[in-house]
Amino acid sequence: MPRVVLLVAVLAMLLGGCGLVQAPSRDAGGADSFEDDVRGARALTEEFWKQQFAALGRTYQPVSRFVPYSGESGPSCGGEPAVPNNAFYCPAGHFIAYDRAWMEGLWSEMGDGSVYLIIPHEFGHAVQSQLQTGFRLNVQIELQADCYAGGTLKALIDSGALTAEPGDEDELLLNLAAAGDPTDDWLNPAAHGTAEQRQQSFATGYTRGVSAC
Repeated sequence: MPRVVLLVAVLAMLLGGCGLVQAPSRDAGGADSFEDDVRGARALTEEFWKQQFAALGRTYQPVSRFVPYSGESGPSCGGEPAVPNNAFYCPAGHFIAYDRAWMEGLWSEMGDGSVYLIIPHEFGHAVQSQLQTGFRLNVQIELQADCYAGGTLKALIDSGALTAEPGDEDELLLNLAAAGDPTDDWLNPAAHGTAEQRQQSFATGYTRGVSAC
């Protein structure tokens, strides 16, 4: 079996049926809204990392701001303007910003798993900044953040903070695949990793925890 097919099969078994629901917060209709998922992903991810840092005898510093924006109206970071259809962590100011319409579009089209990938991924960068993690290549930074996202998600499911529902078994795989680079160009300063590399990094965190990242 080709490696990519095997990886997809393994991830499907691990993440199959993962319609993520924050417990116990639900709206009156019984389903989480986009705003519920964004708030939940932020709060749960930060609480997870607070506990991880405490276990290491360190203090986690929550992000200073969590900023939704529209198109090109986002906050600048180190003199660089925000761009549409993006989410990012800014070490200058220690904040996370996201294009709200873009992320809500992913939430609507690809499921709530998109929020529980994007937000923990960006918090992964905040963690890297606090730990002063050093990598030579951007793709290494991005793949570690994917690994952190996988480890965070699994810990939240194991703790009962999130519950998995039947259906949408390919949701997280599709989100990871859609975010992959078209080519394996590790020297590209904007590289994030191919679909397979991102899925593999996420799976590492999911199966082995953030300590494996």
